[in-house]
Amino acid sequence: MDRYQQILKEYWGYDDFRGIQREIIDSITAGRDTLGLMPTGGGKSITFQVPAISKEGVCLVITPLIALMKDQVDHLRNNGVLAAAIYNSMSRQEIITTLDNAILGGVKILYISPERLSSELFIKKLQHIPVSFITVDEAHCISQWGYDFRPSYLKIAEVRTLKPDVPILALTATATPEVIKDIQHQLQFREENVFRMSFARDNLSYVVRQSNDKEEELLHILRSVNGCSIVYVRNRKKTKEIADYLLKNGISALAYHAGLDSTLRDERQQMWQGDKVRVMVATNAFGMGIDKPDVRTVIHLSCPDSLEAYFQEAGRGGRDGRRSYAVLLYNDSDRRKLQRRVTDNFPDKDYIKKVYEHLAYYYQIGMGMGAGAAFEFNMDEFCQNFKHFPTQVESALKILERAGYIGYDEERDNKARLCFTLSRSELSRLESLSPNETNVITTLLRNYGGLFSDFCYIDESFVAKQAQLTPQQVYMILKNLSSKHILRFIPHKKTPYITYLQRREDTKNMIIPKEVYEDRKKEFIQRLQWMLRYATNDHECRSQQLLRYFGETDSQPCGHCDVCIVRRKDHLSAEQLKPALQAIITLLDDGKEHPVYELHQLTIAKEQLDTALEYLINEEYITMNDSYITLTADRQSLSRLAQ
Repeated sequence: MDRYQQILKEYWGYDDFRGIQREIIDSITAGRDTLGLMPTGGGKSITFQVPAISKEGVCLVITPLIALMKDQVDHLRNNGVLAAAIYNSMSRQEIITTLDNAILGGVKILYISPERLSSELFIKKLQHIPVSFITVDEAHCISQWGYDFRPSYLKIAEVRTLKPDVPILALTATATPEVIKDIQHQLQFREENVFRMSFARDNLSYVVRQSNDKEEELLHILRSVNGCSIVYVRNRKKTKEIADYLLKNGISALAYHAGLDSTLRDERQQMWQGDKVRVMVATNAFGMGIDKPDVRTVIHLSCPDSLEAYFQEAGRGGRDGRRSYAVLLYNDSDRRKLQRRVTDNFPDKDYIKKVYEHLAYYYQIGMGMGAGAAFEFNMDEFCQNFKHFPTQVESALKILERAGYIGYDEERDNKARLCFTLSRSELSRLESLSPNETNVITTLLRNYGGLFSDFCYIDESFVAKQAQLTPQQVYMILKNLSSKHILRFIPHKKTPYITYLQRREDTKNMIIPKEVYEDRKKEFIQRLQWMLRYATNDHECRSQQLLRYFGETDSQPCGHCDVCIVRRKDHLSAEQLKPALQAIITLLDDGKEHPVYELHQLTIAKEQLDTALEYLINEEYITMNDSYITLTADRQSLSRLAQ
């Protein structure tokens, strides 16, 4: 083994790299700017963690995924790697300590959110940090042609001027040819250098199911395919409605969206990852950085805005290499909803200017004033005061941000804070506390100072770990102690912020550039059209449609999507398929579960048997996992099918 293989074996237990991991590692360690295109679950993190361990200095990892930061830092530390992360909810002193550790050699891999790149403190400290290379995760976010463009990513190029000799490794799982070129341009690559891994997923079957009753169809799918599932819906309200619907029908489910308290989100995520709950019903806030290998179905009840978003979300199924299904439930109302999103995402320019003017009234900012001022933003109050709809206001704010007038931080983390209202002596005389309350108070006093004189920031998850309780238990205990006036507790929350990047401008003089509005609107419409084509094209292999969109034009039909299965069934005559159907009917006629190996004992040609099985599973006549096959339709229906 060479040095990189030894690191891989020592820290991850693998004997060798897979796919294009090794090529990417060789490229970045040779000092070349490198772009790696790898599908979801392709092992992106290995490509920067292995060389980071092998090289002198600190690998700076820029990622928008706070959950991913925390998970990877915990995993790396448990394996003996010096890793740390910086994100918005940390106190200034915590950030300073982490950056000083990086300067002094106490950090090998430093994760940081893109929003932190422009802070004066970070820029000052970065000049003294010995950076080995910079990794940009979710690199499509830097491209104005990407589906998830984030202005904060543009700050990466400024960081590069501070470290001109440090190479950049950009990684993404979703990029069209146009976005691939733009990523390299925006990151100022010295030369084009791209490593591509095919986005094809041989074990993932893509299915589009036309359905006017999506909830009923969802039940059919979950009852037909065993195992863990993610169900994606469009809005927060729908997550609860569908989760409740599944619970009423005997399927364990939880709702997940960005509006939930972070403690509750973490608890629900852990329950789902620990297989205590089968289905997570979520908005697109769920899934980024979540590495659960055994997701058997990813079901979209709502049509995403783009094939990039769909491909990334669908790709969370089947990371263990076993057969899994990505199902899009679609009907004519989806077309109308998608078309309506154009006006929701790109309201008229006059409307955008009106929102800008109303912001000034809201914050009482005079003409020519306000540059650098930052304010908490209450969306509900603003919309109520000025008679706006939240969806269009949010779109207007994002366009104003891209045009350079304001900064719009949708969810700035504000850490939990508390202080005791009783003195230490009064606290010690309390006799009405429960054992858990006493445990939490003792943990707080042991780990935090100054709690009796002023509010102190606390980490609820850390307190929970020290007290051997769940974060939700700690949250409820602190709320209860607050209601008893033993302490004052301000829970962790995420609050939107508006920052004026320049003085307030007269709307008559405002310019919203073509590349910010017209060009992006055109791109958005094109992405919607691709999404609609995918949902309605029942003549071409689903996998081939997706791969062509991402620039892979020489792929072969997958053989197991809904289109390929129907094509194979049509290819085989009814007479050819009938023996396989009759053999399966005979096997399952007793209505019992049968071991899968019994199928292989049938004297039927493999192509006929495979086609019959895939057709029956797809049409929900049978269910089948690695071990057993079971009849789910009534036997008369299956018998009629074989006649």
